[in-house]
Amino acid sequence: MPAQLIETNTTPLARVDVDPVTLDIIENALRNARQEMDAVLFRTAMSPGIREQHDEFPLIANRDGKMVVGQFGSFIHGFIAAYDGTIEEGDVFLTTDPYSCQGAISHANDWLVLLPIYADGRHIAWAAMFGHMTDIGGKVPGSLPTDARQIYEEGIVVPPVKIYRRGELQQDLLKLILHNCRLPHWNLSDFNAIVAACRTAGRRCAELSRRFGDDVFHSAMDELLARNRRAMAELIRNVVPTEKRSFEDYLCDDGIGMGPYRITCSMWREGERVVFDFAGTDPQSQGSINFYLNEEMFKMFCGVFMIMVFDPQIMFNDGFYDLMEVRIPPGSLLKPRHPAALSCRTHALGRIFDIISGLLGQGAPNLMCAAGFSDSPHFMYSGYDRDGEWYQLYQIGFGGIPGRPLGDGADGHSLWPSFTNVPNEFLEAYFPLRIDVYETIADSGGAGQHRGGNGVRVGYRFLEPGEISVHDDRWLTYPWGVNGGAPGQRSRKLLRRADGSELRVPSKCDRVKVEAGDLLLFETWGGGGWGDPLARALDAVALDVRRGLVTVDGARRYGVVLDADGRIDHDATEALRARLRDERGPLPLFDKGGSLAEILARCEAETGFPPPRPPEFGRHVARVAGAMPR
Repeated sequence: MPAQLIETNTTPLARVDVDPVTLDIIENALRNARQEMDAVLFRTAMSPGIREQHDEFPLIANRDGKMVVGQFGSFIHGFIAAYDGTIEEGDVFLTTDPYSCQGAISHANDWLVLLPIYADGRHIAWAAMFGHMTDIGGKVPGSLPTDARQIYEEGIVVPPVKIYRRGELQQDLLKLILHNCRLPHWNLSDFNAIVAACRTAGRRCAELSRRFGDDVFHSAMDELLARNRRAMAELIRNVVPTEKRSFEDYLCDDGIGMGPYRITCSMWREGERVVFDFAGTDPQSQGSINFYLNEEMFKMFCGVFMIMVFDPQIMFNDGFYDLMEVRIPPGSLLKPRHPAALSCRTHALGRIFDIISGLLGQGAPNLMCAAGFSDSPHFMYSGYDRDGEWYQLYQIGFGGIPGRPLGDGADGHSLWPSFTNVPNEFLEAYFPLRIDVYETIADSGGAGQHRGGNGVRVGYRFLEPGEISVHDDRWLTYPWGVNGGAPGQRSRKLLRRADGSELRVPSKCDRVKVEAGDLLLFETWGGGGWGDPLARALDAVALDVRRGLVTVDGARRYGVVLDADGRIDHDATEALRARLRDERGPLPLFDKGGSLAEILARCEAETGFPPPRPPEFGRHVARVAGAMPR
């Protein structure tokens, strides 16, 4: 049965008209409270993933659980549907189990805290936040095992529980959870910081409710949702066709030798409602790359994309959700059956953004971005230092931002909202390593009228023996270009041993032993190019060469010839561009670097690794479907 909400003040809330000035004040106060949640978290968390990289997602929702301000959309309805206890003032809930909250969080490293907000005995709103914990136990440091077959191998999994009951912390329960983690002091600090952030939002909402009255506060939140719905309804009518459009992309492999895995999505409009259908997506993997995609989260992804492309002034929230229907086949890579492993789902999560761009962009190619989110590479390094102290690094890397209608993609930047890099000075101060190399990779961005952003090469020099894990993708498939733009360069990893030997490191691997003096060169992908490379301004190409973003040879991809001093040879350039135009065919809408069959045929020669073998589906899915209790 669904959760039971307990209130001491049961007077019904009335729907009242809110004047524009009051609505504007409440809207901006809620926006500020959401930003204050981040500020509290970043100043009190300990793990670099949260404190430095901002791997967390807050929201403030109305009493029905619909996000009014936040990032990823609301996941509260899934919690309410799954939790069969009471909800009372002073309660704080915690869960880390994707299967218990309909994928509101998509792997167990994300700790989700939910706080019901009360004012004078009446439930008025929700605050919630989840953050990625560096470690939750499991078979490998970092708790993201590439070879996991079940979620039970990935660390402790916490169902929805009251971690605070009527304001009292459940100490024994928290102690049990922390006992299963390699870095309990980090987890405790991060947990307390998330709770403090949610309490901050709770105080701000209660202050607003007392200032304006419960009815006005409640009605203002509803109006902010309704305003978003009206704007999105108009946007959907204008940009989504009634005829079906489809797009597909691939995850390169699953870390246990199988792949590539297809993700496909079709889209069409029925009246004012848009339908997204993932029929044709490959079945779930035996490995841990499965992504339990919450339908409401996908709606927010699409809504934010449409808003940012077509009308950035629209405030995004959950108000438009009834205008979208999302269909995901059970047992697929995006809706795996319990107890499928989920820890390395980030590759599919990143690829979803490329698919949204390719799908929605077909109707307005001039507004479409190339591929560039593509992935979210992880690097982990752990062991015991010379003093016998345990160290453990978890870091997210960045690739090239795709070429865009308005200009070039940024070099080595994150597409995650508000994410930042971990400063090298922080890494060198707190971990036994040195950053020997930190640079963009020239020519790695796809050529185009607007160049794709270059990937990043980071050289980690290890100062202590230990083990590393690498989680990445786009080593086989390319970040595709659009409107005639070329695809970006693929990722790769190279380990140079202190003894002079070299080892090509797979994109997904754990427990690779390293010694003091070894150097890992971690190279991320480049963003796809946008538009005809031969239409790029000559001066822009020459400037890229001077800045080291494009080589002299790479300039020829744009049909630009430079002399030894870097000056443009206009006659040679004109002749080269004329020849390139004559030799090429019609410019493709998408350039994926060839068909999948062609990419697989070239795989070993180009990457040094054999192509992955076709995934083994049916037997595994039939065996695990419903076979194990939760």
